[in-house]
Amino acid sequence: MEPIPGYQTQKRTIKEGSGKEITKGCTATVHATGVVKETGKKFWSTKDPGQQPFTYQAGVGQVITGWDQGCLGMKLGEERELLIPAKEGYGDGGFPAWGIPPGGTLNFTLECLEIK
Repeated sequence: MEPIPGYQTQKRTIKEGSGKEITKGCTATVHATGVVKETGKKFWSTKDPGQQPFTYQAGVGQVITGWDQGCLGMKLGEERELLIPAKEGYGDGGFPAWGIPPGGTLNFTLECLEIK
């Protein structure tokens, strides 16, 4: 894992991508699976039955900070792991409805599907 400059979130490339990169302001579509590090419990996956890839505007605060900053620079087809501390995730309150405890560290695996 390597740190993201200026943040506590860490990233690791699982599979290299190519071509276009996720940049601030672009619209990115990704597959994402999130696990609570402390419990090992999966709280969300776009690959589960009935789910669809997730689309968001990158780098402008539409998603949690660790994800927002951690996906910048991903290339099309790239798979990346992010380790997001609570401060850059759901904070001291967690997200109980999703099983994310207060202060929970998030481990996301993301796959970049489309960049517009």
